Amino acid sequence: MQELIEIKDIIVPILVIFFTLTVLLIVRAFLIRFLQKFAKKTESKIDDIIIKATRFPSILWAFAIALYIGIAISPIPEKFGFYINRSIFVFLILSITIVAANLSSKLFREYLNRGVVQMPATGLVNATVKGLILIIGFLFILSGLGISITPLITALGVGGLAVALALQDTLANLFAGIHIIMERSIRVGDFIKLETGEQGYVDDITWRATRIRMLPNNTVIIPNSKLAQSIITNYYLPEKRMSLLIPIGVSYSSDPEHVERVLIEETMKAADEIPGLLKEPKPFVRFIPGFGESSLDFTLICQVAEFVDQYLVQHELRKRIFKRFQQEGIEIPFPHRTVYLREEKDWDKSL
Repeated sequence: MQELIEIKDIIVPILVIFFTLTVLLIVRAFLIRFLQKFAKKTESKIDDIIIKATRFPSILWAFAIALYIGIAISPIPEKFGFYINRSIFVFLILSITIVAANLSSKLFREYLNRGVVQMPATGLVNATVKGLILIIGFLFILSGLGISITPLITALGVGGLAVALALQDTLANLFAGIHIIMERSIRVGDFIKLETGEQGYVDDITWRATRIRMLPNNTVIIPNSKLAQSIITNYYLPEKRMSLLIPIGVSYSSDPEHVERVLIEETMKAADEIPGLLKEPKPFVRFIPGFGESSLDFTLICQVAEFVDQYLVQHELRKRIFKRFQQEGIEIPFPHRTVYLREEKDWDKSL
């Protein structure tokens, strides 16, 4: 009889675990299928991100809950049951915290990319969001284990002074990165030029450094503290559109009105065919610098969509202007000098 009781005490919790796990997995499959159908009807990516992030962890959560219920009705000694339940609790909180940290980071980035929050989606922002959630989850675990977090917070406050002194450079880069992000003078995706000459796209702003991808596809890594103290030209502020100035010299025999009309006509025509060249604001010509040593110097001023468009625009526009000048008989002069020789008639008398 005693053996039957012991077998019953073992089999029943196992059956309860399997039954509970089966029910939870069926409910999970139903919910995921329902959410997937709902997600297909919406344009937002948020529901897709949530489903993808919780698909696998939900299986582990179902198993942990089933195990917890089975342990509760099993004849395991209270001491062992206590430690097993605590382990299940730590596992649940830790897994939920990790999923919540990754999910919140992805959701926050999605909100930033959609322009809901006026802040760039950078590595520093994502790391801050993840770090806060992981810290909160860690505090929940300590509290669930019966560990008082008040002395820990006090110790961290005292020890933080020593850590701050030891990590001055790291903290300087961290706060400089936060300052750059909050000021929004440099944003991820902007095309900038440093006072040292490097220029390129801002790839990311992390807790330590800012990564700039140059046009040759090389990456320049600059500590945030140095970047915050540098003189920077941001070609995307206040907007991407910028003026392009092209100097052009013609012969002194050319009619300035004719030259101006030809340049504007050719530029307006090219605006429909050259990517990045804008029709509005309309291009115009200025007789500046003016009278050169060998030519009449004009400046063609037009607008391009963004900084990198100027290279293709100049390439194509110069070719078109050269061909048009040949058709119109407008000469582009070579630099030349007129040398006057003064004859000294009495030089031989002095010999």
